Amino acid sequence: MARKLKIDNAILKRRERKESKRKTQFKSKRKFYLIVCEGEKTEPNYFNSLKDSLPKGVLSLVNIDIDGTGRNTLSIIDETKKLRKSYESKYLRKIDKVWAVFDRDSFPSEHFNNAIVKGENSKPKINCAWTNEAFELWYLLHFSYYNTGVSRDQYQKLLEREIIQFSGNSGYKYRKNSTEMYELLNRFGNQIFAIENSERLDNLYDDDRFAGHNPRTKVHVLIKELIELTEKYATQHQI
Repeated sequence: MARKLKIDNAILKRRERKESKRKTQFKSKRKFYLIVCEGEKTEPNYFNSLKDSLPKGVLSLVNIDIDGTGRNTLSIIDETKKLRKSYESKYLRKIDKVWAVFDRDSFPSEHFNNAIVKGENSKPKINCAWTNEAFELWYLLHFSYYNTGVSRDQYQKLLEREIIQFSGNSGYKYRKNSTEMYELLNRFGNQIFAIENSERLDNLYDDDRFAGHNPRTKVHVLIKELIELTEKYATQHQI
């Protein structure tokens, strides 16, 4: 009968300490992102699809959590603060970057402006990827540059026109909570073009009366950050 080999407790404890230290060092190097969306489906569906498209290695270095709150513009910043505390308790560490994604919609100008200022002045800062009027503007900018105000009622027809033109699918109908928008935009639109168009809109304004900046979106700033994370990983791993 084979004799069982006993390992000294001191050796086991040293191994446990080393393993614990290794996990702690990895965790400290890993970046934690929290993206909190005002909508419950449209924006979370888009960002979850974007997350799924990232190389798996990026997600081993950057943890991205996406939460759809269903809250309105007035309360989105307070809800984001609560969620940050909840996630920090979950991960037992600080969240490195927090983003609140919300729209102007039909809310009073004061509420929209205050939400942006409140987020930017929070400590730690809550970055605001806001859109005036609706998130669908970001979609449209994948196809064309729009610099005149568009009401949310017009977005559906404009998106249908753009996707029909570029896809050749004359029967396409836009569904607001679609889970396929990220894929459609990357197949028939152009993300870099959307970023360039968003930056062109940024250059039209130089004041903080954000509710009057129609059309305008800051979603591209968040997208650029995620692209840079991917490019950094690709460079380091030569993929």
